[in-house]
Amino acid sequence: MTRHSSFAPVIAAGARVLILGSMPGVASLAAKQYYAHPQNQFWRIIERICGVPHTLPYPARLEGLTSSHLALWDVLESCVRPGSLDSAIEHGSAVPNALTRLLRAHPEIRRLCCNGATSYRLVQRFFAAELVRDFPRLECLRLPSTSPAHAGMRLEDKVLAWRQALQVGGRGARRSGAAPAARPNVRVRVRGG
Repeated sequence: MTRHSSFAPVIAAGARVLILGSMPGVASLAAKQYYAHPQNQFWRIIERICGVPHTLPYPARLEGLTSSHLALWDVLESCVRPGSLDSAIEHGSAVPNALTRLLRAHPEIRRLCCNGATSYRLVQRFFAAELVRDFPRLECLRLPSTSPAHAGMRLEDKVLAWRQALQVGGRGARRSGAAPAARPNVRVRVRGG
């Protein structure tokens, strides 16, 4: 079976929140773009929170993301996975990205936002002990997946959870004039993991 490899991180100086997926799906790998599947709600959620239109060309969307102090990467560097579902990742084939090295290079990052349960579980599996030991102020939140496979939650509810999570210390992706949202009920700290 084919081994799939993820993309380089999208990050700029001043990033305060790192959004972590698990591994790009088939559509994203083919397009060489994060969240390229047309039914994935990621870019629509970012549009609602950051004001970056999901219809912009991909490089412009990435620029809008980084100018909002957000960064983007995946937990896994590579894995064997038939299809796009996270549940199809062959457990023993998973190789993590160098997450802690990235965090040391960007000490302004104060929060990891895991896009779905699999991303969160992979962070716990590969990095929990090191994050607790070396990054005691870092939060790790599990957010509702933007994947089309996670259709049981309304887009509005996902936007509320994501909007709150992308705020760090009064800064972050909040669009001016937008009301603060209630705390997402999926908030989990690494050190409690």
